[in-house]
Amino acid sequence: MKVTGPSGPSSAQGSRAARASGGFSVSFAGSAASAGVTTPASAPSALTDVSALMALQGVDDVTERRRRAIRRGGGLLDRLEELKLALLMGEAGDGALDRLTRTLREERPVDADAGLNNLLDQIDLRAAVELAKADLRRSAA
Repeated sequence: MKVTGPSGPSSAQGSRAARASGGFSVSFAGSAASAGVTTPASAPSALTDVSALMALQGVDDVTERRRRAIRRGGGLLDRLEELKLALLMGEAGDGALDRLTRTLREERPVDADAGLNNLLDQIDLRAAVELAKADLRRSAA
């Protein structure tokens, strides 16, 4: 097999350069191809490696679940703060209520830390109470 490029050496120059530098040189000038021998492809092992990596990416680790749970709890607190500011300004806060409802409906990852789960339960409860109070105000009006 002869590989040449725009600035690559010819096969004779390359083998001399390899011998002079003590490097490794392989010449395939008609060996396997002329003998009718085929070499196995290495694609199945590469596919196995890729599928293993894809499977690992689908699995959430503990820190990622905790990070998502904390992000969701922080988002709920932000929506509650928006609702509080809207009510203090005398507005109905419909947009804040909608955002609070959407955030509360997001899936909450369960963390192994009981203290964090307890805190997130309290935040969820507070958001649910505010939504129930808003429903009561709407039905009374």
